[in-house]
Amino acid sequence: MNKSITRDEFHQNLIHEVLSESRSREIIRHQAFFEIINEELIDSGELTHNYNYAFLKDKKIEVSGFSYDEERKILSLIVSEYFDEEEIVSLVQKIIDSKFKRLRNFLFKVIDDDYKDFSNNEVYSMANNIFEYLRANEVDKFKLYLITNGVKTRNLKRIESEIINNIKTEFRVIDLDYCYSNYLSSLKGGDIEIDTSLPCLEIDSNNPEYSSYLAVMSGSQLVEIYEEYGQKLLEQNVRTFLMFRTKVNQGLKETIRKIPERFFAYNNGITGTASEVQIVNGKITKLKGFQIVNGGQTTSSIYYCAKNENFDISAVNVQLKLSVIKENEKHTDFVDSVAKYANTQNAIKDADFSSNSPFHIQFKQWSKRVLVPSVDGSQNRTYWHYERVRGEYLNDQAYLEPSKRKKFLLDHPNRITKINLPMSEVSWMQKPDIVSKKSGAAFKFFGAKITDEIAKDNLFITEDYYKDVISRVIMYRDVRRLIQNSSWYETGSYLAATVTYSMSFLAFEVSKTGQYFNFKKIWEVQSLPTALEQIFKNITSKVYASIHKPEEGYPNLDSWHKRTGCFDKVKKDLSDIKIMKLDVFLVTKDIVKTEKKDQRKDRKFVDAVTKHMFVVHEEGENKKLWASLLEFYREDDNPTVMKLDILTKFTTGLLLPKKISRKQAVVIYDIYENAKENGWIEHD
Repeated sequence: MNKSITRDEFHQNLIHEVLSESRSREIIRHQAFFEIINEELIDSGELTHNYNYAFLKDKKIEVSGFSYDEERKILSLIVSEYFDEEEIVSLVQKIIDSKFKRLRNFLFKVIDDDYKDFSNNEVYSMANNIFEYLRANEVDKFKLYLITNGVKTRNLKRIESEIINNIKTEFRVIDLDYCYSNYLSSLKGGDIEIDTSLPCLEIDSNNPEYSSYLAVMSGSQLVEIYEEYGQKLLEQNVRTFLMFRTKVNQGLKETIRKIPERFFAYNNGITGTASEVQIVNGKITKLKGFQIVNGGQTTSSIYYCAKNENFDISAVNVQLKLSVIKENEKHTDFVDSVAKYANTQNAIKDADFSSNSPFHIQFKQWSKRVLVPSVDGSQNRTYWHYERVRGEYLNDQAYLEPSKRKKFLLDHPNRITKINLPMSEVSWMQKPDIVSKKSGAAFKFFGAKITDEIAKDNLFITEDYYKDVISRVIMYRDVRRLIQNSSWYETGSYLAATVTYSMSFLAFEVSKTGQYFNFKKIWEVQSLPTALEQIFKNITSKVYASIHKPEEGYPNLDSWHKRTGCFDKVKKDLSDIKIMKLDVFLVTKDIVKTEKKDQRKDRKFVDAVTKHMFVVHEEGENKKLWASLLEFYREDDNPTVMKLDILTKFTTGLLLPKKISRKQAVVIYDIYENAKENGWIEHD
């Protein structure tokens, strides 16, 4: 059962998370806090992945970054107040008023096209992007956010909306209490509560986990709900999937435009979950903890057609298949299963379910096994903490006693998330233009690449691969630090772009040799070796100069960095560069091929031992599991004799756990995994 932690414990965990993020990525705590809270706001549907950190503060102006919701045309400006204090700090009204005043002043300068004095840096690009959105009439609403780990004063009940530049402007304070409430609500399925009136049919079921309903929702109702809650309405995995979709499904669009009354017949509808429902006279009148787990494309298409195309959606009706989850502690696992197995018009592949994909699961396993080499005389062997699920770093230490929590933090000084990891990987793949499009694009690109690799070779994720990936994370982090400390670097001037283009350029130079880069040299010291640091000192300054001189037609550097032509120019500008001592870090393809072969053998052995241990352990702990699995295969229309035979022997005790061979255990485990892939849901 999920336990909740106190607000004080939550605050301590947040402080430690900021510190860990700051150290592992070599960024200031203010930025680490900004990104952590923004990812939290993305998870809760407040913001989109299209956000950017760009800090500016003087006597009259302050801003930390912005986010743009392309679908709903909402531009959000963000200012932050991070307290690096052990005790929770109260945020008084005076500070809140001052922060919003400074943020307004920034917006006014952008509206008045008076931001040229921000010079040629990331704040200038942010201001220019906002100005272009405004000039193109692509902003229907402003949202001004103050994010803080303090607690807003109790006297602050409401901040009235304003009209700025003829655009409605809302104000939100995202404080510690907001984040803590989000954490608690995530344990029970969210806090969305909707009053509605939906004709429904209850599906007869004695299942203790959930109850099911078929309902009809009008297009107008769906648009109204989405207008209120936005992407918060979409379950996280579906939200991640949809953030890469920019085009409205043409089939849906044409149906809505020409024959809206047939939409119900043509469309598969949406699948949703809720924690509670209220039924009155055959209608659902209240939905609590409502989430759309499949049908996000349908939802956003109807919304787009109503708001952007001004189509009449009064005749549109949508089928809703609703599961009401009775056991809060099983909410997350149940939703993941529903989202994975439900049928939709646009099938969501396993790769789109980031936290449950084979890569993230296997990479997490290696992070728990592989100790980091001792460096700088340290006697404490540590691990890299890989956060494959949002908030995992916090949850892993949430219920530990103070002494054990301290040990956890000592054992895991470095943290990397599934969102951060693709930045370094895609940089080394020589795609700096994709990395420059922010984390969402790199995440998608890396996900597609790694899924293809695993599909071709399920033993692709070996220990050496894990070490190489972490080494590339270290390279990305240390190159960032090196640039920040360089005399030629102007603070706030495209740091992230300089990092990714520098790393990609080195990868390009290595590829020209026909050999591979030996990342073991980074892994062994957990930092850039001195010779490699010298190489990057030579590269980074030249890359910095190159990416600051766009080709004609790209006055905005931010947009220039997102073009493939930018990297082509970097390679051309640096074509005469002499990289000294690069051969020290190279290894031949034959050596790499031999090492990979050995690693695959080791991985195969470790996997077999792990599967054997799982089968033997679960037989003793959860006998019902195997009986349920056997029943699933007996109901199969065409079960194999082998599956029924070995499962029957194991379940009935004819094949005892202590006598089962490793080969037999692997067969049983693979049957177990195959059943989960084909719709069987494991019950405790």
